[in-house]
Amino acid sequence: MNRLLYDTAEALVYDPVSANRMATRAVLYTLGFRKIETVGTLKAFAENLKRRPPDLALCEVQGVDNELCDLIQSLRQGGETYNPFVVVIATAWDKSAALISRVVNSGADDLLLRPFSTALLGSRIETHIRRRKGFVVTTDYVGPDRRRDTTRPSNVDLFEAPNSLKLKAQERLTPEETAQRLESELRAAKELLNAEKLRRDAFQVCIQWRLMQDKRPGSAGLGGELERISALVRSIAKRCLDTRFDQVGEWCQSILAAVEGLELGVDRNASMHLLGHAALSLNQVFRPESSDQESLSEIDATVALIRAREAQKLAS
Repeated sequence: MNRLLYDTAEALVYDPVSANRMATRAVLYTLGFRKIETVGTLKAFAENLKRRPPDLALCEVQGVDNELCDLIQSLRQGGETYNPFVVVIATAWDKSAALISRVVNSGADDLLLRPFSTALLGSRIETHIRRRKGFVVTTDYVGPDRRRDTTRPSNVDLFEAPNSLKLKAQERLTPEETAQRLESELRAAKELLNAEKLRRDAFQVCIQWRLMQDKRPGSAGLGGELERISALVRSIAKRCLDTRFDQVGEWCQSILAAVEGLELGVDRNASMHLLGHAALSLNQVFRPESSDQESLSEIDATVALIRAREAQKLAS
């Protein structure tokens, strides 16, 4: 097994506490990193991720856990950054179950509890170079596979995320070679991420429409479902700009018009019909391999599963 060399790898450290920031920097230096940027605010961390994504990011979650976790997931979703697949290791002093759950669901590669040794950080970094988890794309999450039991069946496909840290530390590519290889890998991975997000988000719009059909106007949760549909559709429209799917704008506008009609209480039957027709048409754009009936059957099966789970919760 070849030795890992970090002298050309770029690291970014965020910690609001200066002493801890410098301590983390010293540990990275001991491990062999020489290009280390440190920042003391979450805003500066976000700007650095967007402007010049590093190969490795270490970030302290204490005190800003919700904002930081949202930032990490926004990074993973693609957003405006060049590289959404940066290796991200979160650090924390707190080991509460709630915080651990938030970090795991943020899309970070790892959570390292403080205080940590040089050997421990080195071991974790090596793991994310040699044995990084495959990434998954769902409606609400993009990031490393969160399943504890990887033998359980799943309908979510894993893909290998581009890893610039691996290219530099293990494969020993020059910065120029890394940039060329990374550009090619990022293009393919982003296309995969985008296509899968569009498929899943369009399907989720159909699910929300089906769940709404049995609810009366003004019933609890209806406003939240309409808000969710609007957010999904706006995200779909944004992802489709300047792509081969730019024609979906018509269906997105129809869905938003139907949502507005339902919010204003204008002819519920007509609004629901428009919503259903546009949602199913949008879904079909991203699932051309499925017939209309096959798509409807899959939607109904998913809705039945959701309702069964809800009934089980109420019964327990």
